[in-house]
Amino acid sequence: MGEVAVGGADDARAAVDAAASVEEAWATTPAHERARLLRDVARRLAADREVMARIIAHEVGKPVVDARTEVDRAAFVFELAADETRHLTGDTFPADAYQLPPGNEHRILFTVRDPVGVVVAISPFNFPLNLLTHKVAPALAAGNPVVAKPTSAAPFTAVRLATHLLAAGVPSGVFNVVLGPGGAVGDALVDHPRTRLVTFTGSTVVGKGIGERAARQAKRVILEMGGLDPMIILEDAPLELSVGAALRGAFAYSGQVCTASKRLLVAESVAERFTSELTEQVRALRVGSALDERTQIGPLIDAAAVDHIHGLVEDAQAHHAELKTGGQRAAAGPGFFYPPTVLDHVPTTARIAQEEPFGPVASVLRFADEEEAVRIANGTPYGLQASIYTNDLSHAFRLARRIRAGGVHLNDPTTLRWDALPFGGVKESGVGREGVASAMREMTEVKLISVNYGA
Repeated sequence: MGEVAVGGADDARAAVDAAASVEEAWATTPAHERARLLRDVARRLAADREVMARIIAHEVGKPVVDARTEVDRAAFVFELAADETRHLTGDTFPADAYQLPPGNEHRILFTVRDPVGVVVAISPFNFPLNLLTHKVAPALAAGNPVVAKPTSAAPFTAVRLATHLLAAGVPSGVFNVVLGPGGAVGDALVDHPRTRLVTFTGSTVVGKGIGERAARQAKRVILEMGGLDPMIILEDAPLELSVGAALRGAFAYSGQVCTASKRLLVAESVAERFTSELTEQVRALRVGSALDERTQIGPLIDAAAVDHIHGLVEDAQAHHAELKTGGQRAAAGPGFFYPPTVLDHVPTTARIAQEEPFGPVASVLRFADEEEAVRIANGTPYGLQASIYTNDLSHAFRLARRIRAGGVHLNDPTTLRWDALPFGGVKESGVGREGVASAMREMTEVKLISVNYGA
């Protein structure tokens, strides 16, 4: 596709210094002016939709029809961030309601939200534009300069976003991009004394390492990490709806989504029919080039991803899981393809039931009753999202309260996400929340101000 400069630790430190030099100026830029610039970025992204989508398809193998949706969402996130500047407010308190300290009858108490400072944004390959935007737009809207370290798998997407920010008039130093390996660039950004918050999306192993480094300097983190999201299909579930949701949830972008439906927990009484219908639809999925408008399943990100997913499939079979379709490496040729795969009777002891697969595999785990379903759903270190399919919503509400996850969707897939609303996980799936308004609150400091008007 082209060439980009690979940075190192010195480049990372220089980028932070550039951001720090404009920290006060950007923080004191009126919110309406920051909002105007962000809306201009949104318009530029919308106008550049086709080019951006094709860059994403080329870089990460995402089907171009899905890449267009990603660009649309990214533009919407900038619009949301611009709107949210009007609502980033503090609270007022009735001072005279407190007996101590003395003199409260002559005081006014209120809080304001100040920008936290230089934000480090570390983003993954699977949504190279939208997940980067979910870090950049809220940070800029809240008055924080940003240093971004996008995935090395998709540098051109990040660079093109940077050109739109510059063209919109975002001042020099407010948004910076450093491309390079995490061990050099990422560590330097996290360790720099002028960075105050790190927002990261990626694997749990890397995220926990970032959290440890940031804690040494008492820095804030927003960590959106791995998931092993369960979709629970109860015996009274609407079968056609749940099969279609499982197809989308497990195979969208070849399963390379943190919220993918990686474990399909199906009631034993309907499992045979559910798996049969799912397998039939999976066999009909069209595998091909990301640039082909008809493609539903594109390539994986690299050869290591193919090796990883195939190893998990082989391990599941060794644990007596039944292979219904797929499971064989693609014939030699261009592209890191792996066939859409369905496994049935997957035991909880199989690696694919305990490790995030990140590939086009639907794993069916059967359960006998609700207690077993809850035990399986909660039986991993992860807790990002979950979904429950049933015609009995009162039952679904009760079950949802027992699932340990950041989001539980009833009769909707695990992949559901609202860009405006809180998003994140529990346990080893995350710390803090994304979603534009939530992220902006995470990216600001609460300051209490008191006014003594009786002095």
